[in-house]
Amino acid sequence: MSDFPIHSVLARCAEAVKDKAPAAMFGLRDEGYDSLYEQLISSLLSVRTYDETSTVVSRRLFATARTPEQMIGLEREQLIRLISEATFAPAKADQILAISQTIVDDYASKTPEDYDKLIAFKGVGPKVASLALGVALNYPIIAVDIHVHRITNRWGYVATKTPDKTRDALANKLPKDLWVEINRVLVPFGKHVCTGSRPRCESCPVVDDCAQVGVTKPT
Repeated sequence: MSDFPIHSVLARCAEAVKDKAPAAMFGLRDEGYDSLYEQLISSLLSVRTYDETSTVVSRRLFATARTPEQMIGLEREQLIRLISEATFAPAKADQILAISQTIVDDYASKTPEDYDKLIAFKGVGPKVASLALGVALNYPIIAVDIHVHRITNRWGYVATKTPDKTRDALANKLPKDLWVEINRVLVPFGKHVCTGSRPRCESCPVVDDCAQVGVTKPT
């Protein structure tokens, strides 16, 4: 779909969810938790955790510690309690402490603004690193979660089997000015309109541009 009107489609999607809660990392950024370190830790906490939960957990954690130095000053059990609602809280606590210690020791307490250095941290995969860099620094990088993967394939804009392959496909065709925007828009759009099952095609503002790949029509 080389003629797919991606700018117009994303603008209409954004309009459709303007009154919905923003994607977690973007919402936290707008609340002032906008440093690369805070975004990195919040993104890590959000892995396999609902946005509504990870946002609350991030706020609680940052009320106690917002910098690598403050974080390594916490006892492990205290940190686990602070993030207890996040999935795999003990493992994430260990990862957060290790990341924070490395930033203090190896990077003079400044979170490296480098994708390869970020994904070298245990627990930080491509999605976490991309989201942190994109949201905190507007770094031109694409973060693909299940919503971005599902919707862009449903549109027929890409045809891929995994989020990683979707990221690569989007990098080859998505205009760079939309690389960060696509995650900001499609996370809430995927929750409220283009849902995983029973998408609301009848009220979708972009249905005329959508190939509806994989959508099962009601009988």
